[in-house]
Amino acid sequence: MRVLLIEDDLETARFLCKALTETGHEVDHADDGETGLNYGLANDYQVLIVDRMLPRRDGLSIIETLRSEGVNTPVLILSALDKVDERVKGLRAGGDDYLTKPFAFSELQARIEVLMRRRTTDGEEADLKVGDLVLERLSQRVSRGGKTIQLVPREYRLLEFLMKHKGQVVTRTMLLENVWDYHFDPGTNVIDVHMSRLRAKIDKEFENTLLQTIRGAGYMISDGA
Repeated sequence: MRVLLIEDDLETARFLCKALTETGHEVDHADDGETGLNYGLANDYQVLIVDRMLPRRDGLSIIETLRSEGVNTPVLILSALDKVDERVKGLRAGGDDYLTKPFAFSELQARIEVLMRRRTTDGEEADLKVGDLVLERLSQRVSRGGKTIQLVPREYRLLEFLMKHKGQVVTRTMLLENVWDYHFDPGTNVIDVHMSRLRAKIDKEFENTLLQTIRGAGYMISDGA
């Protein structure tokens, strides 16, 4: 899962970035409101964690602007302001949940899981399947034929994007923009390297090959049916 953390307290940010990464998330961090807003508008995240009080732009202003621009990504607000009317302001600004500081990471993680579960009930598939390959988005578990496959965060994002477009040719440009956030070709073999590693994990031990290279076009994942 890709998470945007907008938090100006560097100690809190370091702790959350480390904890979220260790639990399998890929985290982008912005330490001021203006930068955080730009990240939120330019990239695709599954969850936003937004501090209420930020330099350059207030957290509620960020949320209101994102919502006005059509960004519906679930938002968890962090704040030391714990009065009821402050929580109400946060939710009315477009936040989906409100967690007061100090907090336990286990509670933050549980609230993220609830937000993602709520999002899947609103129309986004909880599980992606191609043949006997299954990607469970809530738990971030990937398995094939019942066997668990261990992926690093970038491999997970790559597989998720491919599976969301199963049966379709996915170009290198699409992968660069949606998995690596490059809006230009950096001229490296980064896609080839990750695709090779991913293919070894999901196809090598199985008779039916799912991941295909479409020469001159890109890649496609399909069960061949």
